[in-house]
Amino acid sequence: MAKGDIFSDLQSIIAGAYLNIRPTGTIEAAIHNIYHEDDVTLEFTDGANNLDFESVATGKGAYTYYAFHVKNSLWVRVRNDAGAPKLIGYDGIITRI
Repeated sequence: MAKGDIFSDLQSIIAGAYLNIRPTGTIEAAIHNIYHEDDVTLEFTDGANNLDFESVATGKGAYTYYAFHVKNSLWVRVRNDAGAPKLIGYDGIITRI
């Protein structure tokens, strides 16, 4: 990976579980879009402290044209609030290696 490369993922997340948007090591990224197939909650976390900043976005949709900055010690996680497994994904770019 290099600075400027795409940082993205798409996964099926079981009900009540999270998709962690968390780079490894010293990598930092700016997340531009988060996509969800059904109800979700967005949290900003350091692993011990969790801040819900978008509580229960209902139905399918996307958070587009954002700049969520994440690194290994501070990241965004997306909880699947639907009653069944649903697809959740994101895309952005690597800003630091």
